[in-house]
Amino acid sequence: MLMVPAPSTNAVVPSGTRVNFLSVLITLGVTAVGAAGLLLAGSVAAVVGAAVLGLLAGTAPQVASQWERAVVLRMGRFTGLRGPGLFWRIPFVDSVVAWVDQRVITSPFAAEETLTSDTVPVNVDAVLFWMVHDAERAALEVQNYPQAVSWAAQTALRDIIGRTSLADLLHGRERIETELQELIDNRCMPWGVAVQAVEMRDIIIPATLQDAMSREAQATREKRARIILGEAEVEIASLFDQASHVYQKNPTALQLRAMNILFEGIKEKGALMIVPSGAVQEMGLGGMLAAAAMQQQGKPAG
Repeated sequence: MLMVPAPSTNAVVPSGTRVNFLSVLITLGVTAVGAAGLLLAGSVAAVVGAAVLGLLAGTAPQVASQWERAVVLRMGRFTGLRGPGLFWRIPFVDSVVAWVDQRVITSPFAAEETLTSDTVPVNVDAVLFWMVHDAERAALEVQNYPQAVSWAAQTALRDIIGRTSLADLLHGRERIETELQELIDNRCMPWGVAVQAVEMRDIIIPATLQDAMSREAQATREKRARIILGEAEVEIASLFDQASHVYQKNPTALQLRAMNILFEGIKEKGALMIVPSGAVQEMGLGGMLAAAAMQQQGKPAG
């Protein structure tokens, strides 16, 4: 089986301090104060000291977006989550180890050349919808939680494919997606991650197997068509049997039916119907046809 590397989307958890408008403003302000001291006292050390102090003071203000939480450690110990909005850190004492995005994240993952329970190799592509509901656990309980979630999803997919037949995989996608979601959610819950949904995008089977399945489906359709045709023949035969009993009890109805058949045969212009003389004498069709012809010519039928 070919192992596929985890997708690189969201593979790195951002960390460290960020530059924002307030930090730049503080840095420039402190440096400007040092420059003013240079002009007043003529000391170059004042400018250097002011610049260094400005850089340190500029790292104190941090801004987290509405969907973010900053994980702050003080001398290596967790002190809490910061954000959204403006917060302050002590330079060289507080460190922002992670900026956790708490929006819904989509991560594609796949299982290539994975054998089903009936030993059929398939390639399956899926999409995972997940979010971080506990930023503290996501940052402290697992290293690089996006990559961990991706690997957990891929191994869970391969596990489910390995104990599912090809027919169930093709026809029971909703059930498999639900089962896959529960399995991934159980694995990721200790990391503060909740799985919203899992959707299988595509299931690819070998081309030779596709041809065999196509021929099998065609044979099944032909079999069904023959069965329907046979059932129709049985029904028609049953109706003919009922009609024969009716005609046997009512010869007049049989003659009328014969006339109707004859009329349908000759009603088209230029049509020709050859009727055996024995049939005409037996059913009495001669007199009836003569009467019909004379009536069309305006002559009495006697």
